[in-house]
Amino acid sequence: MSIKEIDKQYIAGTYDRFPIEIVSGKGSLVYDDEGREYIDMTSGIGVTSFGIADDEWKNAAIEQINKVQHMSNLYYTQPCAELAKVLCERSGMKKVFFANSGAEANEGAIKAARKYAAEKHGEDCYTIVTLSNSFHGRTITTLSATGQEHYHEMYHPLTEGFRHTTVNDIYEFIALISKIKVAAVMIECIQGEGGVITLDYDFVKELREVTAQKDILLIVDEVQTGNGRTGKLYSYMNYDIVPDIVTTAKGLAGGLPIGAVLLGEKVKDVFGFGDHGSTFGGNP
Repeated sequence: MSIKEIDKQYIAGTYDRFPIEIVSGKGSLVYDDEGREYIDMTSGIGVTSFGIADDEWKNAAIEQINKVQHMSNLYYTQPCAELAKVLCERSGMKKVFFANSGAEANEGAIKAARKYAAEKHGEDCYTIVTLSNSFHGRTITTLSATGQEHYHEMYHPLTEGFRHTTVNDIYEFIALISKIKVAAVMIECIQGEGGVITLDYDFVKELREVTAQKDILLIVDEVQTGNGRTGKLYSYMNYDIVPDIVTTAKGLAGGLPIGAVLLGEKVKDVFGFGDHGSTFGGNP
């Protein structure tokens, strides 16, 4: 059997693959099983930030594998602590929770926001507002946060406590939060899955001002836009704001599965022992 036939027989049919088997690559170029050359224009959907088989990236991974490939979060490890320090210093955030993907990072952000709001404003303050056309992941909860109805089909009942408002309409957002208790608003500064829609500068600035006044947390989902893809380390930096929570993944490790929840000043201590966790999160 060919690889394509094995794949079709044994892999769940969630991906409509192109009829190409990639076997190797270097930099921005990849090669199929017949030796044909392609340019990886998507960077593995925003993942291979250093290119394919980058020597420095590869040597760093091999060096760590030769030391210890996994250690539980019951113990300290140098790579985990040092990456958290770098992320905080470069983002303006204060603490980090490590996960394995963008969806997990967004789940962590939602949990942090709801815990903060429950402690500050009561257990009935749990609603997260997101934008129409948004995309925040494929778990049940991050699907619920996603503002695209076609992703919701066949997966009901969804997680309750999410509302969606129109992109770049600050007045609709203000009207919504005047009617219900809101824990947080979660945005992508550039919506990827929604059609590459860039949020207006003034909308994001006003959103930050309103949320700060109302003690509503601002979460910026940087899973697709983060790690230099918009010219700055994170896209929110183009809007001259500081969010309360930032999520990042994809290009953060250049091809290894990692996600991170960056916690700002308000929420830096929201998680205590046992409040959240991950077997592989922070894996050296």
